[in-house]
Amino acid sequence: MSIERIPSNSPDPEWEQLVAGYLNTPAPEPALQSAGPAAAKQTLPADPMGDTPLVPGWARTTGGWKGRTAVGRVNSTRRFRKWVRRQRTEHGHGAQTFRGMRRTFLWIQGTEGTQITAARHEVQQTQRDYKAAKWAHDRRLVSGKEKDKRRRDMEESFDDSVSAMSRYRAAQRDARLRRLTRGAVALGPIAAAEGAGLSLLGGTGGLLAAGTTLLTFAFLGRRTSAGELYTDRDAKIGDGDRMTDEMVNRVYRSAKVIGAEEEVKLLSPCTLTADGSAWEVRLELPDGIPASKALGATAQLANGFGVSVQQISQAKGAREDWLTLRVTLKVPFTGKPNKGPLLAAGKVNLWEPQPMAVSERGDVTAVEWFEKTALFGGEPGSGKSAAANNPLLSAALDVIADLYLADGKGGFDLSPFEGIAQMIDTDGDPAKLLAILTHLWEVVLPGLKQVVKDHSVRKFSEALAAQDDRVRWTVVYIDEWASYMAAASPEQQKELERLLRLITQQGRAYAVIVIAATQKPDSNAVPTGIRDILSTRWAGRCMTPEASDTILGKGRASAGYNAQRILKSQRGVGYLQTGETSEPTLTQSYFYTDDEVEAILRRAYELRAAAGVLPVAVEPGVTILDHLIKAAAGTGQGNVTRAEAFAYLATVDDDFVQGANETDGAYATRAGTEIKTRLDAMGIDVPVATMQRGTQRPRGWRLDDLIAANDRDR
Repeated sequence: MSIERIPSNSPDPEWEQLVAGYLNTPAPEPALQSAGPAAAKQTLPADPMGDTPLVPGWARTTGGWKGRTAVGRVNSTRRFRKWVRRQRTEHGHGAQTFRGMRRTFLWIQGTEGTQITAARHEVQQTQRDYKAAKWAHDRRLVSGKEKDKRRRDMEESFDDSVSAMSRYRAAQRDARLRRLTRGAVALGPIAAAEGAGLSLLGGTGGLLAAGTTLLTFAFLGRRTSAGELYTDRDAKIGDGDRMTDEMVNRVYRSAKVIGAEEEVKLLSPCTLTADGSAWEVRLELPDGIPASKALGATAQLANGFGVSVQQISQAKGAREDWLTLRVTLKVPFTGKPNKGPLLAAGKVNLWEPQPMAVSERGDVTAVEWFEKTALFGGEPGSGKSAAANNPLLSAALDVIADLYLADGKGGFDLSPFEGIAQMIDTDGDPAKLLAILTHLWEVVLPGLKQVVKDHSVRKFSEALAAQDDRVRWTVVYIDEWASYMAAASPEQQKELERLLRLITQQGRAYAVIVIAATQKPDSNAVPTGIRDILSTRWAGRCMTPEASDTILGKGRASAGYNAQRILKSQRGVGYLQTGETSEPTLTQSYFYTDDEVEAILRRAYELRAAAGVLPVAVEPGVTILDHLIKAAAGTGQGNVTRAEAFAYLATVDDDFVQGANETDGAYATRAGTEIKTRLDAMGIDVPVATMQRGTQRPRGWRLDDLIAANDRDR
C-alpha cells in the first residue's frame, strides 16, 4: 500500500511522535506541549536498519482496514486503466508478443538465406553464360578454328554452371541443418514444457505452458524496433504514482530543461520522506546547463509531475550543476500555522540565531540579527505583520534590547508594545517618526559609538556586552513607510529619508536592527538607497512577479522564486532570504494570536521591570530634571546639547514633538522655553553651558550641573 494514501493528519499521537523521531532532520519540540509522567517515561524504539513503520496503529483497526481496502480498489482500478491504455500502443503486451515471435523466427531463419540467394544468383548467371556460349557454337557459318574456340567456351560455361549448382545445393543443405538446429534450440523447450504440462496437469498444464511461452515471447519483444523500453509516459505523482528515474528525466526533457538526448544524473535514489509527505531526489544537470534554467521552469515541471506549482521545490546544491528536487504530495503550508517557540521561552539572547519560520521539510529557520536589517513585503493579508512579529517579540524578551516602533497605518498592531517600547508612534504621524529618528541619530547612536571608542574595538559583540552595560540592541521597526511619506511635508520627507539612511548604514556595527514592512516596497514605499542595504528579505504573497522581485531582488521571480505563486490559503508563507543563504527559501512564519502576543509582552514587561530597564515614559514620578539627567548620561560625554535633549524629551512627551510646519529655529525656541518653564515651576535653576560637538559649539547642560541641581532640590 502506498504511503501517500495514508492521511498525514493522523489522530494517533503515538504515530505522530514516532514519525517525528525518524524525520530526515530532528524536528523541533512543540512549544506548548507539556509532557506528563507517562510521556516522560515513554521512549522511542531503536531502529538501526531505518525500517520505520509506515502504517500507524489506527490503520489496523476496522475503520483502518476499510480505508486501506478502499485505497486498494482505487489503485487497482487505476492500474487496470493504465494497462488498457498501454495495449493500444507499440508497448502493449500483444505487440510485444508478436515482436518476440517475429524475432525468434528471424533468429531461426538466420543469415544463411543471403548465402543461398548469392549461390542461386551465381547459378542463374552461369546458366545464362552457358546458353549464350551454346548459341554462339551452334551457328553454322563459322570457320573451323573459331568453331573450336566457341566449343571450348561452351564447355567451360557448362562446367561453371555445374559447379555453381553444386555450391547452391550445398548452401541449401547447410542452411537447413543450421535452421533445424536453431529451431530445436528455440522450440524444443517450448515443446518440452507443453508436453510436460499436458502430461502432468492435463489441459490446465497445457494452458500454463502456453502462457509461459507467450510471456517469453513478450519478454523477447519488450524493446521496440527503435530499441526503446516501455515507460509509463502517463505516470505522474499527482495520480499517485511513484517517482522514478525515468519519470524525472522525462519531466526535465518535456520542460525543456535538458535536451531530448540528455539525461540528468541522479546523485541519490528517488525516495519518499520518512513522514510520507514528499518525494525527494538529488540530481546533477548535464554540462552547460545552469541550475537557474531548472529553477525557472517550475511551472513546466509541475505540469510534468501532475501537481500544482506550489508543490514543486528546487534548491541549489554546493555546485552550480547540483539540485535537490522535492515534490510534495499535497500543497504545503495549507494546514494550521505553526505555534512559535517564544510561547515557552523565558529570556531570549539576541546574540543567538532566533527561530522565525518552518521550511517545507519541517526544519526550523533561524536568523542571526547582529549586523542585519530586514524588509518584510507582501500584499494585504499575506501575513507580513505576523512574520515581522517574530523578531519583534524575540527582541522584547531580551532585556538589553530597546524598541523604537512606528506604524504608518495608524492601526493597533503595535499597541501591545507600548509598555516596553522606548519610543512608539501608533498614529502614523510623520512628526513623531521624525522625533524617533532624530533621537536615534543624535542621542542613541552617538552613545553607542562612544562605547566602541572607550573599549577600542571595531564593533559590538556578546563579550563586550558582558563587560559594559551600555551595550544594547536597538530595534527600529517602521510599518508602511509610504504612509508616513505621503503625510509628511517635503522638508520632513527629506529629513526622514536622510536620517533613516544614516541610521541603517552606520548602525549595523552597533547592534542597530532596522526592520521595514510594507505592502509593495517600491521607491515610493521604501527609498531605493535604503531598500538595497536591507539584507534579510521576506516576500509574502504578491500580485505580480515584479512586486516579488522588488522584495527579493531583480530576476528572482524568473529564477523560480516568485511570490505571486503563493496561494491565499497559505497564510504566513513567504520566501525568506537571509544574509546566511544565497537563495530564498519557502517558509511559513510562526504565528502568534493576539492573546499570545499579549502574554509574551507581559512576560517581557516583568523581565524588564526586574532588570530596571523599563522606558522612562512609563516610570512614575519622573520629572523634567530626571529626563535631562538621563539624556545627558545617555550621550556618554558628560553633557547634552539642546538638540539632543529635545530629541530625547520627544520620546516621552508630545509637547516636545516638532510640528509638521514648524521650522527648526521655532521648534528649538519653543522647546527651550518649555524646559525653562518646567524647571522654574520646580524652583530649579540649571546653568546653560557651551558644549563641544566636533567642530560645532552648541549650547546645552552639563551632567554635573544637572546632578547638583537635583541634589539641591532633594
